[in-house]
Amino acid sequence: MWPELLLSFGKSLIERVFPDPAAKAAAELELLRLHQTGELAALAAATDLAKGQLAINTEEAKSASLFVAGWRPAIGWTCAAAFGYAAILEPLMRMSATVGGYVGTFPAIDTDITLQVLMGLLGLGTLRTIEKLQGKA
Repeated sequence: MWPELLLSFGKSLIERVFPDPAAKAAAELELLRLHQTGELAALAAATDLAKGQLAINTEEAKSASLFVAGWRPAIGWTCAAAFGYAAILEPLMRMSATVGGYVGTFPAIDTDITLQVLMGLLGLGTLRTIEKLQGKA
């Protein structure tokens, strides 16, 4: 089912993107090659996996338990607090302290890990925004 749907979607996308008949034919040939070699089936399996994870996320968000539904927002707020400190609060405190004559240091937060987590959360947020814009929410 999914490979055929992706194949028809790919063909309609090719028709819109490639107005040149020769380029269109080459793109369709590559799409058919992908379909025949099973790469398109692997893509369909990955899509199914992502949909399954989204269904789990939806069920978690519906839960009345703070420990089930609240862990994503808690991580988001933790990342936001870390970046707020690292990008705004710490530089302002350091500047104010330097102007006041303080020569010590302030605690620094390594934002590498929080950046990875936050980008993952924002990526999911972006997909949700796209769904809302398409009227699926």
